[in-house]
Amino acid sequence: MAVQPVTAAPPDLPGPRIMRQQWRDLTFLHWRVDPAVVAGCLPPGTRPDVHDGATWVGLIPFRMVGAGLGRGPAVPYLGTFAETNVRLYSVDDQGRRGIVFLTLEASRLAVVLGARAAFALPYTWARMRVTEADGVVTYRSARRWPGPRGATTAIAVRPDPAPALPGPLEHFLTARWGLHTRAFGRTRYVPNTHEPWPLQRAELLRLDEALVAACGLPGVSGRPPDSVLFSRGVRTAFAGPFDARRPLDPPAAQAGSATGENDRSPR
Repeated sequence: MAVQPVTAAPPDLPGPRIMRQQWRDLTFLHWRVDPAVVAGCLPPGTRPDVHDGATWVGLIPFRMVGAGLGRGPAVPYLGTFAETNVRLYSVDDQGRRGIVFLTLEASRLAVVLGARAAFALPYTWARMRVTEADGVVTYRSARRWPGPRGATTAIAVRPDPAPALPGPLEHFLTARWGLHTRAFGRTRYVPNTHEPWPLQRAELLRLDEALVAACGLPGVSGRPPDSVLFSRGVRTAFAGPFDARRPLDPPAAQAGSATGENDRSPR
């Protein structure tokens, strides 16, 4: 089975745009883990995607800005909020790479309710704040509903002013062009597109968090992350979800058959 290549080149959306967003001031914290540790967290028809013999767990706080539907204007108030997600890296039985979210903490209750109803995504309502002072970006989050109130994060980073030249790992972790979710009895794929990430290295100054463990992965974040990146962000657009059993388009399948060792996942 062919697997999509890992590439920073943004794909065309495979359908009409249903939503647009800006993701701003993101910190990417990642830990290497054995694929067996997370395999049970993925929806049917998907498996852990692998780079350099491991899969990865990501903790990513950021600001959502100017979200809107279709080609319409940004939604006032509800379209801008703080978010923190815990995510895994997936590949489906068709070879389509994606992300699986274990939680998406968001500070707008209406957004949480809407995303849970429309896409069955594990959004939760949280009290959250993102601040920046003296070159340090700080994120704080505390879950409100649903789930344990102890699911909190406190993260502070100092981004390096110089841009980082992304390598294979950075592309693997950030150049993901869709997500997998289990909705209405089927595993679905929601495609997106955006420009390549403008990445920077960052110094981790503080990490006090219980969110990863609350997602069923105790001990993962008890050690320093294996990768710390920062980005001022990108503009992104989403097309509508479709059944993940839908085959890859022929050009993508042909490109996937020519990928290198780090671009292949075990069967």
